[in-house]
Amino acid sequence: MWVDTEAAEGPELVLQGKFADAATRAACSQDSPPADDEGVIRLSVRMIDQIRKACDAAEAAGPQL
Repeated sequence: MWVDTEAAEGPELVLQGKFADAATRAACSQDSPPADDEGVIRLSVRMIDQIRKACDAAEAAGPQL
């Protein structure tokens, strides 16, 4: 996980995770269908601290996400 401070619309979080299985993708699609350029990934809970740090860095880098 890292913060892309060069993104055209302001800082963005870049996440790496495992692709979700078909059942998870279908469940997510019922509530919020992904756009053509989106996917569903799974992140391990061990990433929580890194997510917090990345969010703090993104917030400090520019406008709120």
